[in-house]
Amino acid sequence: MSDATPNLLWAPRAWIDGRWRERVLFEVGADGHWATVTPDRAPPPQAQRLDAAVLPGLVDAHSHAFQRAFAGLAERRETALDDFWSWRDRMYGVALRITPAQMRAIAAQLYLELLDGGYTEVCEFHYLHHGIDGKAYTDPAAMSFALADAAADAGVGLTLLPTLYERAGFKAEGLREDQRRFRTTVDEVLAIQRAVRAAGRPRLACGAALHSLRAVRPESLQALAARSDGPLHIHVAEQMAEVRDCLADSGARPIEWLLRHAGMDARWQLVHATHSVPGEVEGVAACGAGVVLCPGTEANLGDGVPDLPGWLTHGVALSLGSDSQVVRDWPEELRWLEYAQRLVRHERNVAAAPGQEPSTASRLFERVRAGGGAAMGARRWGLVVGARADLLLLDPTDPALLGLPGEHLLDGLVFAAPTRPFARVMVAGRWVSPDRAAIAARFTQAMQSLWADPGVATGTTTGTISAIRGA
Repeated sequence: MSDATPNLLWAPRAWIDGRWRERVLFEVGADGHWATVTPDRAPPPQAQRLDAAVLPGLVDAHSHAFQRAFAGLAERRETALDDFWSWRDRMYGVALRITPAQMRAIAAQLYLELLDGGYTEVCEFHYLHHGIDGKAYTDPAAMSFALADAAADAGVGLTLLPTLYERAGFKAEGLREDQRRFRTTVDEVLAIQRAVRAAGRPRLACGAALHSLRAVRPESLQALAARSDGPLHIHVAEQMAEVRDCLADSGARPIEWLLRHAGMDARWQLVHATHSVPGEVEGVAACGAGVVLCPGTEANLGDGVPDLPGWLTHGVALSLGSDSQVVRDWPEELRWLEYAQRLVRHERNVAAAPGQEPSTASRLFERVRAGGGAAMGARRWGLVVGARADLLLLDPTDPALLGLPGEHLLDGLVFAAPTRPFARVMVAGRWVSPDRAAIAARFTQAMQSLWADPGVATGTTTGTISAIRGA
């Protein structure tokens, strides 16, 4: 198959509007978006013929790129207590050391892996802003542009979400010393947003984020929501300790507080929302906000299991996030999402809809495809006219897919075998061909530099674990 940038592509099968369609002809417009998508067409001679079924790329709606440098390095227990909060303190040991050049190297490797795992757009929840000493760089957006450079190196689309981070917890006046690189004000977040947008780079967009209710003051949350346009993300109700602390501080649960005071609408994305009650699910559905689920990270950190049937039943927009980067492909994330439900409910195919969509994989994939577009602020997303021309070419030699009836391809991809990289990935109408060797070399060098100090691995560089919660 040629590496030439095609104008016309023809696929024997493609996932369009929630179902498989046969013999599909695609035309890529000059703007890198789909100009036409036409099923049931014979391949014209000038079209590039693809040799397997194609899927739309998905949006990774929640990423902390720097945590790729920590993936796999917190899986030993050295103390009596090991939970989310102790993991977080060890993670700070990495956050306190990474330079802009190392950030670019780490993020480029991550984004390449995410491309291999079927994500063509990444929403980067970015709070590592300042220098190692906590002072702003000469260019306050230096770390943001390191991430943008990394995305360009890998060939992935990027939605940056500069993050407001003001305090260490509900009762805290400010940040802990080991959170010094995260400090921002509303004006600083908006200044980064303006700088990123003014750069005018292709496949680079910018929204904003609020770290969490415990990390921002209510008046600041409301100010940023009023002054920022585009998607607005927030961590919420990830841990039961956070729910208890919010109740003690305000008399309301975290999602309940947002529903009462934040004026949420379709711009809002609630990251995790692990610990919800039925009234909160109904309220989120009514206001049009979305929920970003990160099943691999939520399992790794012991967060809990979300009310997936509730979110599905009420039609809440759902998307996936790689978060701490312990999982970097969407098929495995969907496995974790469904299997966690099976384990706690003692049922199978929990996410399926008998009589409507009996395929668990198909129902989940279609929901996170649509929800991912909302999470990045895209009006259209998928293999549809007007959406960015992104696609995933399935690997026809993948053992999970060999001999499967066509309607079961997604079932096999998600549930029948460990994930393999997609055969090829297209972003904005161009096949992605990054310099894998150079990216891997820079990543290896950054990791060797970071981990030369064994204190980073053990967390001793961050001091003792604080009783104040606020990650």
